[in-house]
Parts: sequence; C-alpha cells; structure tokens
Amino acid sequence: MKLKMMYSFLNSDLNIIEKELKKAIQSKSPLLRQASLHLLQAGGKRIRPVFVLLAGRFGQYDIHVLKNVAVALELIHTASLVHDDVIDDAELRRGELTVKAKWDNRIAMYTGDYIFARSLELMTVIDNVQAHKILSNTIVEVCIGEIEQIKDKYKFDQNLRTYLRRIKRKTALLIAVSCQLGAIAAGVEEEIHKKIYKFGYFVGMAFQITDDVLDFTGTEKELGKPAGGDLLQGNITLPVLFARENPSIRAEIEKVHEKMTKKEINQVISLIKTSDAIEKSLKISDRYLTKALAVLEELPPNKAKKTLRDIAKFIGRRKY
Repeated sequence: MKLKMMYSFLNSDLNIIEKELKKAIQSKSPLLRQASLHLLQAGGKRIRPVFVLLAGRFGQYDIHVLKNVAVALELIHTASLVHDDVIDDAELRRGELTVKAKWDNRIAMYTGDYIFARSLELMTVIDNVQAHKILSNTIVEVCIGEIEQIKDKYKFDQNLRTYLRRIKRKTALLIAVSCQLGAIAAGVEEEIHKKIYKFGYFVGMAFQITDDVLDFTGTEKELGKPAGGDLLQGNITLPVLFARENPSIRAEIEKVHEKMTKKEINQVISLIKTSDAIEKSLKISDRYLTKALAVLEELPPNKAKKTLRDIAKFIGRRKY
C-alpha cells in the first residue's frame, strides 16, 4: 500500500492545508512570493501535517484549529530545506531547481527567513503558552542543527552520538513536535501528548536513517537529486560511519571532496553498498521503529492509532 493511501480519509483536510500553505506565503514582494512558492509547488510528503492531524484525532478534532499548527510546522520544515540547500550548495530538490539555484544564495536565505517568520505568525492563533514554548525551543534546536551540520562537514572521524544528535535536530524533533502540538491543539491531556511526542521522535529518527540509506541505494530519478549527494557535500551519515569500520573503505571515503567527479563518487558509493554498512544502518532504524510501536500501544485505540502504526511500518520498508 502506498503511503498516501494509508491516510486517504484525511484527504479533504489535507486539501485545506495545501490551500492554506499557499495562502500563508503570499507576499507584497513578487520575488519573495515566487521564491516561497517554488519549493512548495515541488510537492513533498507533507508528513508533518499528516502527523498533526492524526495526533489531533486523540482529542477534540477541529481542522480550523489544527490547520494552523499543520501549516506552521510544514513551513518550518520548508524554511530549513531552503537554508540547507544554501549550506550544501545543492542544485536539485525533489527533482526541481533549488531556490538558491534558480535565484541566488541571498534570495534563498531571505526566503527561508520569511517562511520561518510566517510560521510563527500562524501559531499565534493557538492560545497555549506551552505550545509556543515547545515550538520556539524546536526552532532553536533546528537552527543549532544547521550550524552543527556546517561545522561537521567532511569531518570523517565523527562518532555515532554526534550523528544521532544531528538527525534528532534535523528531522526527528520536528516530527515529534508535529505529533505533540497536534495533540495539544486538540486538548488532549499531558500524559497522552508526551507519549505521542515520543512516538514521533522514534519514527523521526528511523525516517532520517532510512533516508540516509536511500541516498546510497536509490537512483537519481527516485531521489529527485544525485545519489550519494550527502557524502559529496560532506555530510557524514550512518552508512558512511559503518563503512569506515573497514580500513580499505575508510581510506577511499576520506578522499571525498566537493570537486570529485561523478565517476569517482560512484566508486565510493559502490564500496559502501557492497559493505555491511547498509544492513547495519537499517538495523538501527528498526530499533527506533520497534520503540515507536511500543509507545503507540500505550495510546487509546482509534483509527488514527492504526494509521500511525501503518505509517511507522511503511517507513521501515521504504525502497525509495
């Protein structure tokens, strides 16, 4: 079953969110409006809004309240992608030119800042101090994660703890908070929204690890960007860390630099794929998914719970 089929019962509400996303990034500046729309129109999984809506099903579900949370979190994610593409000097995102490639770095940075600001503005409709504290702390952590990613570029000797902390900030936190804020906006009790947060965190960690594996095992067409792009940009992911345990592969990995030819980087990718690094990475992902499913069992039974379970299992068996 395809991912979107698992939550097809949310389609009408997701259509509302899609319209609200486009409305949210309107600007008096034509250039800012075009640049903001550019990435949104390239699509995306919209997994964060989906988690907001599913978490909202554990409380008093009101799309007119939840849509603001869902749009705000998707905008934060979108803004971080715009900034990431500047940091990584990336040309493609979801098979389309990045904002920095279509315009330039300055336009991309201001576009990202604008989208961040709009997300905060949208959240003001939620009258809950705790929700605002959670969101502001998350944005701080996401920004620290971006800085850490710059600092750690081509740092091949980093350890597993550094990697896990980085993907927590890069991906898992925003998914966890999507779950938690959706639940808070629906008025669920603290015990429940903390458990939903933990579920989102574990799923988010597994989601990013799987993405990092797919960067080596997927094709450019499937990924919407060149395979092995993370390594070429100096981002050291879990398969690279495990592959480095082999001394001969380590020597080749440590030769990687941003000016390498496609043929040269493909040779390194092949070495990583033929090692046990992919299998080891997927085992770590599976551990996080097992934890996520265990937490989910503690939540009240409803349709959303089954869908969350299906999504978690889907993440574990993604091919691309």
